[in-house]
Amino acid sequence: MTTLLKSVLCLAALMFSHPARADGMVPDTSVVIVHEAEGEAAVSVTNTDNNLALLHVTLEDIPEDTEQLLVVTPPLSRVEASKSQLVRFILQSPEPLRTQRLKRVIFEGMPQGRPVTEAGHARVGVTLRQNLPVIIHPKGLAPNRTPWTGLTWTLKADQLQVRNDTPYVVRLAQELNLLPSGGKAMLPRTYVLPGEQLSVPATGGAATQVRLQPATVYGFAVDAYEAPVNH
Repeated sequence: MTTLLKSVLCLAALMFSHPARADGMVPDTSVVIVHEAEGEAAVSVTNTDNNLALLHVTLEDIPEDTEQLLVVTPPLSRVEASKSQLVRFILQSPEPLRTQRLKRVIFEGMPQGRPVTEAGHARVGVTLRQNLPVIIHPKGLAPNRTPWTGLTWTLKADQLQVRNDTPYVVRLAQELNLLPSGGKAMLPRTYVLPGEQLSVPATGGAATQVRLQPATVYGFAVDAYEAPVNH
């Protein structure tokens, strides 16, 4: 079972198990894209709970890129039940961007005044934290719906190397399949940054292709892609 499938099943079990209830802040997108040409982006976040809640928005750097490029406003707000709050992401880059940059944002709801019991039964409230990627897109860079085709793969001994010479962030599943040997390899994370090179152990010996499961910029899985492997 893949890591993605396990995550989906775990989330489904959390949401539909009784008597627990999952409420929280739900953004209107699966990824935040900030265009340098516009200088900012806005996301609408809805309080799906039945009670007033505080929305706390936190920006996070990925380990590979700790430069502070964004400011979020408001970082804390009161959102009534079933109402929405507009959250703005403002770009503050000291220099023009040359490649896409990757950050993350956490939308967390803090319920206020939730009752302990409901209809004579104990009620357990589960607040979900929405952790989404944030992609900052450079001015003048054309959109690319298939950035994974620009990755270069090399197999040397028992090491599989992937290099991203493109200006795009590439999102893909960690599990890789080597063809026709049936070998396997596992990436350390679900993205490859522009200009980055990763090397991971591979099994199965010689291979002429690597099969990967790419994802769109919005994180949706698409058909598997088979890329040539250099030696």
